[in-house]
Amino acid sequence: MSGSGIGESIGARAARSRALAVLRVRGRAVAVALLPAAAAVILFAGGVTGHMRGEGWDLARWVAGGLAAVVLLLAAAVTAVIVRASPALSPTVELPERAAPDLYRLVRDLAERLDVPPPSALALTPDCDSWLEDRSHPAHALPRAIRGGGRRRTAEAPVLVIGSPFLWWMRVAELRALLAPVVAGTAPSAHPDIAAARRFVRGLDAAVAVASDPGQGPIRPLRKVAFGFVGRVSRLLLHSCQGYAGEMERGVAAAASERAQTVDYGLRIVAQEQVGLAYAGWDRLLTRVALPAWRMGRWPSRLDAGVVSALTELSRRDRLAEGFTSRLGERPACDLLEEPGAIDEAASLLAARLFHGGPAETGTDWSPVDWQHYPEEVVDRKWRTEAARLHRVLDDLGGPGIETDRPPGAGPDSPTLARVMAHLSAAGPDAGDNLAAGISAAVAREEAGRQAADTSGPVAKSPGDALNGWGADPLPLFPLQTPRTGRELLADHVIAMVCCAAVDTAGAIPGLDWLDGPVLLIRGTRCADLMGQVLSLTDDGDARPLRTWLTAVGVRPEKPVRLV
Repeated sequence: MSGSGIGESIGARAARSRALAVLRVRGRAVAVALLPAAAAVILFAGGVTGHMRGEGWDLARWVAGGLAAVVLLLAAAVTAVIVRASPALSPTVELPERAAPDLYRLVRDLAERLDVPPPSALALTPDCDSWLEDRSHPAHALPRAIRGGGRRRTAEAPVLVIGSPFLWWMRVAELRALLAPVVAGTAPSAHPDIAAARRFVRGLDAAVAVASDPGQGPIRPLRKVAFGFVGRVSRLLLHSCQGYAGEMERGVAAAASERAQTVDYGLRIVAQEQVGLAYAGWDRLLTRVALPAWRMGRWPSRLDAGVVSALTELSRRDRLAEGFTSRLGERPACDLLEEPGAIDEAASLLAARLFHGGPAETGTDWSPVDWQHYPEEVVDRKWRTEAARLHRVLDDLGGPGIETDRPPGAGPDSPTLARVMAHLSAAGPDAGDNLAAGISAAVAREEAGRQAADTSGPVAKSPGDALNGWGADPLPLFPLQTPRTGRELLADHVIAMVCCAAVDTAGAIPGLDWLDGPVLLIRGTRCADLMGQVLSLTDDGDARPLRTWLTAVGVRPEKPVRLV
């Protein structure tokens, strides 16, 4: 494909056609706003020329003039909100050229091969996706100008946002092939009709967001009425053009894909397979490994490096992924970064904020943890925290104690596994429900206390904040899991108690599985058959399967365990 213009592509022609349709919606809106003014001009011109005289025409002129003034005033207000409203930005980690000169060079070489304008900058997102993002709005340029020493660019190419897991899992050639259709999208973005249509749609979307929050203060009722009108008009226009806008973006994607076929097309098929694998491993790493740490006030500082271990483990277990690990001998894309560790740490902190709602900075209750210390500082602490909560709830419920086989100094309410088993197996059919309800209430109280003590706020506090430009949406922006039920919490807490007893009395140790998170290691072997025995106890009140397992492993349930 030649680089003479995007009009040579069928997809580009379709995108331009739909962009013009979006602009026609804007033109019709302007025409409607100017129609009363045009009628007033005709009436006043008729009076001046002597063709429209009399009291009736005079009244019509003043009515039309007043209506035109009101309509123009309202149109000016709506236009001002649409133009000034700042479109939301994706939270990212900015990647200046000095931090990744080789990556910038790769992207520029790719843009040159595609004969398209290079992206204006690069940024990373803690997700398995890549896209172009327009950040040319003045509200977005101001923070960058502050950070850049006063330089402010008003017209620039879009920013290339790259999923940070791709840099660690993919090889350099795979990343280049994967980014080719994304970088090719800078050519349609430079077309004036498409750029204008995108600005109009983004402005409408931003105006709807602004109108939905009238703010606080004594003039809030007045602002609510005014913003309500602006919001209704913006939603009407957005609804009128959203179909054309969607078809325009599909045309842009088709044009970019067609242009990118000239660059590493065969390798891109392999890279797309890696995208699916990376997404599966990243999701397991976040939900099974990172989330327990976040709940304990710790954030893993090397999530992107961890995804390599998770995907390697997934490749080992899943026969569909066999052969993918042979790629690991090639140069990883993270070698294109000057300081991969610092970039990984920044992306890991942003992931904690987006998916869990953690603070923007480290502190006594929010500190990083590396993978080497994860079992001791997260897994063991998690188990003992949950075991302590379980026994506090038992104290509140007055759970029964065990009068036999109790070591010296251990009272009936000592934190023993035997006490938990006795309560669930001997306190009647409602024991599990009552205990589950008590644990749920305790967890809810602790979570409410943490939120009340959190002073970080849901919005950016400085121009350099990664959430700058996102808005005032509360964190987390993308929750990983729905709230757990009482029965699920009960099973987790009983498993934690069993693990504490195994560590304290049978020589077991806490461990980390890259795909399943916290695990119990007994004599170096992962214990994978514990859930069934615990569910028999919590759901059916039958302690025999768990007691048999404890005996086989050598755990002494009557001995007190160490709590947090």
